Amino acid sequence: MPAAMETVPVEELEVEERSDQAEPPPPLGADAPHLQIPAPGSGARLGFLLGVAPSRPASIAAPRSGLPPVGAVAGSGNTRNETRTSCSSQAPAESVNEISDDEVEEVPALATRRLTSDVWLEMSKKIVRGKPTAICNYCHKELTAGAKSGTSHLRDHLKICTQRMLKLRATSGKSLCQSQLRMTAQAEGKVNVESYTFDQETCREELGDMIVLHDYPLSIVDHAGFRRFVHALQPLFKLHTRNSIRKDIIGRHDKEKMKAIEYMTMLQSRVAVTTDIWTADNQKKGYMAITGHFVDESWKLRSILMGFIYVPAPHTGDVIAEELHETLMQWNLDEKLFTVTVDNYTSNDKAVDLMISNIGKSKLLLQGTMLHMRCCSHILNLIVKDGLDVMKSAIHNIRESVAYWTATPKRVEKFEEMAKYKKVKITKKLRLDCKTRWNSVFVMLEIALPYRAVFERAKIVDKQYESLPTSDEWDFVAMVVPRLSLFYEITTLFSGTDYVTANIFFPKICEIKMRIRQWATSTDLCIQEMSNNMIDKFDKYWTDIQGLMGIATLLDPRYKKHMLVACFAMLHGIASTSYECIEKVDLVVADLHRLIEEYELDGDEYQQQEECSLSEKPAPAIMSFFHDIVAQQKPAAARLQGEIEHYLSDDLVPYTEKFNVLDWWKVAGTRYPTLRKVARDIFAIPITSVASESAFSTSGRIVHEHRSRLTSHMLEVLMCYQDWLRNKYKGEKIMHF
Repeated sequence: MPAAMETVPVEELEVEERSDQAEPPPPLGADAPHLQIPAPGSGARLGFLLGVAPSRPASIAAPRSGLPPVGAVAGSGNTRNETRTSCSSQAPAESVNEISDDEVEEVPALATRRLTSDVWLEMSKKIVRGKPTAICNYCHKELTAGAKSGTSHLRDHLKICTQRMLKLRATSGKSLCQSQLRMTAQAEGKVNVESYTFDQETCREELGDMIVLHDYPLSIVDHAGFRRFVHALQPLFKLHTRNSIRKDIIGRHDKEKMKAIEYMTMLQSRVAVTTDIWTADNQKKGYMAITGHFVDESWKLRSILMGFIYVPAPHTGDVIAEELHETLMQWNLDEKLFTVTVDNYTSNDKAVDLMISNIGKSKLLLQGTMLHMRCCSHILNLIVKDGLDVMKSAIHNIRESVAYWTATPKRVEKFEEMAKYKKVKITKKLRLDCKTRWNSVFVMLEIALPYRAVFERAKIVDKQYESLPTSDEWDFVAMVVPRLSLFYEITTLFSGTDYVTANIFFPKICEIKMRIRQWATSTDLCIQEMSNNMIDKFDKYWTDIQGLMGIATLLDPRYKKHMLVACFAMLHGIASTSYECIEKVDLVVADLHRLIEEYELDGDEYQQQEECSLSEKPAPAIMSFFHDIVAQQKPAAARLQGEIEHYLSDDLVPYTEKFNVLDWWKVAGTRYPTLRKVARDIFAIPITSVASESAFSTSGRIVHEHRSRLTSHMLEVLMCYQDWLRNKYKGEKIMHF
């Protein structure tokens, strides 16, 4: 190559004349069009869109060289035909036309320079139609290979050659997906840049999860706006139809269900179950929600929706027991069942009795005597409703008033104008109650009470408004609402599903009993009557606290026997040092002894299974193992007795409101190994069926009037899979609208 380079003017640019050109191009003249030079990179972009390799634009500066071009025959006078032409008629850099064998000639070895570039390991240099041409060894495309062409355009072609990529993928396992950069936010405001590869299947799975997680309709994939939005985000993503998405969701649900069943089968602890029945208004069908509760290996309280089953009417105890038992068998939990928490209905009582006979008393703890747990929120609802019977008239008038002034937007605006006139600040909107839920009645009364003056003004302004409460009724509501606030707070506390509630049940119930007794000393006769009605209902259900709840109080290191003494003394109105109080506390401790012996027997059965595998060991090893067994079994009863006494004799943990009892047993409880197992199972027991009832609020959004044609199987898939996804993303904030 010469040392110096000389620039050739554009007007004198020389290009090779195509052999197949019909007519020579017109020469440059005064009327010739101006030279149009494409923008850098525009040819490459156009070539990528058309599916061909990008070509390099003609060089404006070319070196003058006296050397003959590659492919010229030695000794010939004219090496090639040359003509002056405009750049608009320049031959393309690569040709995709088919070529025949007689048009291709091998390049003579003496006429070629040494090919030093590694590009020629994947390219072949030949003479095509009298011109030096590079042919790709993979896709057989033709590219220019003249002396002035260079090899950059050949490298560019190899980078985008699809056939080459396929071969590399087959030999090295590389993917054809295009890697991109993605920025992700980290803690403390840091941003991490990482590589990202688009995956069609992953995006498709995430789309299905999004639809299930946020109750979106399956038809969202057919919405034009959504399809345009997805295409703007990622043009490579191919959206499928609603039927394909439905199949994807069902497939994902089945896979996750198998994983969940396998996990629950390997679980070492027992499972507490809650269940309830709900009727969909649009479908007029009854559905039964079954939820399992347990403490996992890391001592975290967990719950999982195991079934959302269509139950045909009538919802008798036999039907409930059959569906519940079938679900437990499917999840391999029939021998791990600890308690069943249900509402206080006769059909549920019969269902629990049938469950004991279906499973077998021998497979249940303490012969199934502690299997039945009554929902305390339901009992509390019955107690308060009996107390509210003395104010039926006031509740009715306030309910009708709220319904009247929230019936239309015009009335709502008129009510707000009257509030401004009376200088009453509207902090909460009026809310209508649900007649079967006392807590919603309380919320309605609490919100309406500050607007008493507004309702009285409304009676004067609107003659059609006829349900204004009397002055005495307003005064009575003002006395009752503060008293009911304790019940509302305790109901909310009992309804929690993210924390342990079994250990707070006994103390809170005693607090309610003490508060009701105080109302009996009121000078108002209506308050006294309300107190008497509530005490009668309380004594009907809670005179004898369920045994497991007493044990749960005993296993709280802040309470132990001291809280039991205080609770029994307050609950029965006896002295804390009386024989009756001490006897009741001893009965709870005796129940704990019986329960811990059951856990010890379960451990012995596991050890006996291990002994069978040791039968083939040599005699010395068997004798050594025999002595170990004797040493362990001899002090077993004394060891269990000492374990409980050791725990009860230890000092109380200082009382704090925010105390995680599971964390304490996870660490400090290792000193009491068998008692630790009991605590793990008891603290998983929910004292309400709210966990199953909460599924109905979600199902109400799914089975609305526009989606009432969902099959019962598809509804169960959506409900269960959504619950599993929420557990999976529990650490992330999920917004629901």
